[in-house]
Amino acid sequence: MFDVTTISREIAGKTISIETGKLAGLADAAVTVTCGETVVLATAVMNKTPREDVDFLPLTVDYEEKLYAAGKIPGSFFRREGRPTSESILSARLTDRSIRPLFPKNLHNEIQIVLTVMSADQENPPEILAMIGGFACLTISQIPFDGPIAASRVGYQDGEFTINPTFKEMDSNQLNMIVSSTKEAVVMVEAGCDEVTETVILEGFKKAQEANSEIIDMIDELRGLVGKEKYEVAPGDPEALKQEEEISNLISEELTQILDKFPTRLSSEQSLDELKDEVVNSLSSKYPASELSGAYRNVLKQKIRDRILQEGVRPDGRKVDEIRPISSEVNLLPRVHGSALFTRGQTQVMSIATLGSLTLKQTIDGVSPDDTKRYMHHYNFPGYSVGEAKRAMSPGRREIGHGALAERAIMACLPTEEEFPYAIRVVSEVLSSNGSTSMASVCGSSMSLMHAGVPMKAPVAGIAMGLISDPKGHAVLSDIQGLEDFLGDMDFKVAGTANGVNALQMDIKIKGLTEEILSQALEQARTGRLFILDKMSEAISGTNENISPYAPKMIRISVPVDKIGAVIGSRGATIKGIIEETGCSIDINDEGEVTIGSSNGEMIELAKSQIENLTRELVVGDILTGKIARIVDFGIFVTLMPGKDGLVRNEELGDIEQDDVQEGKEITVLIKEVDRMGRVNCSRRALFEGDEQPAVTNRYSPPPRSNDGPGNRRGNFNRDRNNRNSGSRPRNNR
Repeated sequence: MFDVTTISREIAGKTISIETGKLAGLADAAVTVTCGETVVLATAVMNKTPREDVDFLPLTVDYEEKLYAAGKIPGSFFRREGRPTSESILSARLTDRSIRPLFPKNLHNEIQIVLTVMSADQENPPEILAMIGGFACLTISQIPFDGPIAASRVGYQDGEFTINPTFKEMDSNQLNMIVSSTKEAVVMVEAGCDEVTETVILEGFKKAQEANSEIIDMIDELRGLVGKEKYEVAPGDPEALKQEEEISNLISEELTQILDKFPTRLSSEQSLDELKDEVVNSLSSKYPASELSGAYRNVLKQKIRDRILQEGVRPDGRKVDEIRPISSEVNLLPRVHGSALFTRGQTQVMSIATLGSLTLKQTIDGVSPDDTKRYMHHYNFPGYSVGEAKRAMSPGRREIGHGALAERAIMACLPTEEEFPYAIRVVSEVLSSNGSTSMASVCGSSMSLMHAGVPMKAPVAGIAMGLISDPKGHAVLSDIQGLEDFLGDMDFKVAGTANGVNALQMDIKIKGLTEEILSQALEQARTGRLFILDKMSEAISGTNENISPYAPKMIRISVPVDKIGAVIGSRGATIKGIIEETGCSIDINDEGEVTIGSSNGEMIELAKSQIENLTRELVVGDILTGKIARIVDFGIFVTLMPGKDGLVRNEELGDIEQDDVQEGKEITVLIKEVDRMGRVNCSRRALFEGDEQPAVTNRYSPPPRSNDGPGNRRGNFNRDRNNRNSGSRPRNNR
């Protein structure tokens, strides 16, 4: 019934299998990729008719995490998967960014790749398998694609590299890098690091390419067995070259004059748009206006590229390694916990930091073992930042990707949860955009966190590198602006500290990058990053000693694990009562670590005291203040701590008057005895007998206790102390 073909190889100690012919037979291509017990289904479909209304490739990549893959039921109200999570969008972008440069320029057919996680063993991450599956589908299908390529994840720790590490291994790695490549060149990079050097990163590229070469051999073998003949793409219109030549002759001198003025983005765009209108008006009788617009863009692109390569002059007059003017400041918004404004050229980002209780950590509903996130970075890109009027919508894939990149860059320098028990959120508002807003977000976020009092290990800065290349040579550009991103061949974002790199993201528009270009880009980025860090230090050179008065204060205490139940109480009644009385946030984990937070220091101390009272052991000699719980014939019972009363016999009451003996009244007593059954005998009299008075230990003020309910019956108090012990001995009815 099925004509199944399977290719398996052991790569870096793990067996990876690619199978086709069994599932999704009506797709143009479908494969399953397996490693361990993680299985991903990849499918690819292309519409047979090109779209005539677009001049770009209408490519969509969807990554779907089915929670049944990890034996989970979705936590949403509907109990089914909804819109893609941020993690799914980031995984889809890994494949999209890898394959987009490798399609023919004239291909305008709609293409959809769907990557579905069918089984997740929570040991082997599914993202790499999904990428391999997508690449294999494109290679064996009739869809035009200049492959094959492959992807691997590289880990690094203590001088050792690991290929495709497990989730557990990734947690301890200094480097977590995904590299897509051909056998000869790197195509896409995504990395999170912990201040690793550029040398380690370059070595990681080599390790990834070695592993990718083995996977490419697998895909090539599969293509030889089941590959289909490729769809032929219509060649470009020969008239286009003629149009471009005519436009170039028409506007060459005027275009040079505009570019020589080195105008700002707005004036530049206005001048270039006016020049385009002149071209359309002059040649509209010979060519359609839509074709002239496209030809004009190509002429403009080539003119600027030639100036950079031949003259070393960029559109705004900078040298290839020159950074735009930078301005930094903090403390712009009075009521937020931390704020910073970072401006580089015409790119401006304001980052705002907010601190909260650990109970505010984000819950993640996915197939990976991680189910919470303590640090969140959100990136917003409104229309006004580029001078456009557009409807405000939920974050798109670009916004989520840029936010995640900045998040990775900052995370490596955040204090641990034990060092700083806060949930942390940073929002970066892009106020003006002319390239490299994600890296401006890194700079602004670092400063806002330091302003908020977060003890960062080191300040973090980011820079975006570009590339202009042709057969005759290349130029690596530092701190690219929007126009250079549009007409260039590379967008290579590098973020880190003065000691090393924290995050990488690289996309290209050509077939691949050589080691020479990658090395030059990393070194130029390092120099630029140090320059930017110096500029940032002019606004804030280190973390503020105190956090904002509007931020909650957090303390952390430990309680014995066997006392956690006493703190929580039946169905959470005890801890809810403390929260309600004090207004504090209280978070307790399975190890007995209790985090208490509030903007009111007195309430923090009260909550701390109540929790300590719930968990401490009573010791002979302790002096405590409690409340009278009930009165009996032979004395009174005092609540020393919630759930624990002590008996003060009549002869031990000392100087207490009858009016003072009332239920609910506070009384200070000394513990004289804790018997083998845990019963506590106390004395008030011993506090005032100098020879017998022991050294004072800790004083405790337990939380209020209700006088209603069973066990709180009233007794009688005999004022005549001479008669207290007359008659039979009272029985101890504790």
